[in-house]
Amino acid sequence: MSKTKVDSKFTYRRIVAKFGTSLLTAGSNCLNQERMTELVAQLARLHAKGVELVVVTSGAIAAGREKLGLTKKDKGIPYKQVLASVGQGRLMNVYERLFDQHRITVAQALLTKSALAGRAGYLNARNTLLALLELSVIPIVNENDVVAVDEIQEARFGDNDNLSAMVANLIDADLLLILTDIDGLCTADPHRDPSARLIPVVENIGEQIEKLASSSTSGLGTGGMVTKIEAARLATASGVTVVIANGCEKDVLVRVANGEAIGTRFLPMKAELDSRQRWMLSGLRTRGKLTIDAGAFAALKKYKRSLLAAGIQQIEGNFQRGDIVAIYDPQGVKIGSGITNYSAAELQSIKGAHSEEIASLLGHDSVSEVIHRNNLVVL
Repeated sequence: MSKTKVDSKFTYRRIVAKFGTSLLTAGSNCLNQERMTELVAQLARLHAKGVELVVVTSGAIAAGREKLGLTKKDKGIPYKQVLASVGQGRLMNVYERLFDQHRITVAQALLTKSALAGRAGYLNARNTLLALLELSVIPIVNENDVVAVDEIQEARFGDNDNLSAMVANLIDADLLLILTDIDGLCTADPHRDPSARLIPVVENIGEQIEKLASSSTSGLGTGGMVTKIEAARLATASGVTVVIANGCEKDVLVRVANGEAIGTRFLPMKAELDSRQRWMLSGLRTRGKLTIDAGAFAALKKYKRSLLAAGIQQIEGNFQRGDIVAIYDPQGVKIGSGITNYSAAELQSIKGAHSEEIASLLGHDSVSEVIHRNNLVVL
């Protein structure tokens, strides 16, 4: 299948579009065919112009509830897994039927965080998705809720928001477009405060932005604004632009792809990361947390050096040598991730120590670097 040359008018060439439950159901208890038809028509217009597209979709549980004629919203895990099992095929059938009307082939990809956590699984998923795009196929991605207990408990991905960021990370997307039922990130919750104003651009996701997100709500889905901000942080760290916008806005997909300012746009970090660095930064394999002092922060950020024990102030988690740990500055801001040469127990013994003291503290010869610069990614 030959690829169509991308229309030069589009700002973004490879887009991950995330559709939330509230959007797909239009606020009801079942899938809204009219809404889904309109979204697919917009994707078809972009596809015809050569834009590469991946859809991360919610809605399987809602589809299962509709199919079984149930109205009870039991939050128990087995109940949700039953609904997801029934609804996933129905959801995919709706997408396939709608895309068939535009002569577009779609492929289903069910993922879990455990499948992506290992380096091999991460690369396998990446290679599959990129191969589908090369064939002009649109992957339809969802969590495998039938087996993914952690995800269905909303412990990590949060209604596919963070999964969409991971997919954007996987395929080196230009844009992650998270469509929901509100206009974007606002100065207050628009459902409660009529004076709330849209924030059009966010350059850095700091404490103030997090507070705004925690005070907002978003429709019927399990992922509120907090998980959308978490997704934006992960995607922008990987160099991806993120837009959170109202999916009910007319032609929102096409207009955003064309660079029009709609919703809230989160600017990407400028650093270009390779696939291995993106995997380390993703958080899927993070087993602990290191807080470093100002001197270590300068050494990592400014001088591109390795992390030494002398600069470590605090250690959290129960990790082993070879695990990935997150690195935080003295203010509690995440600045990177890396593969540690020491376990948490060993680091508790040597934190703050100079390199020449490590052997005597541990009772054996060891490397001087806690994290070597070749196994480190700094934002």
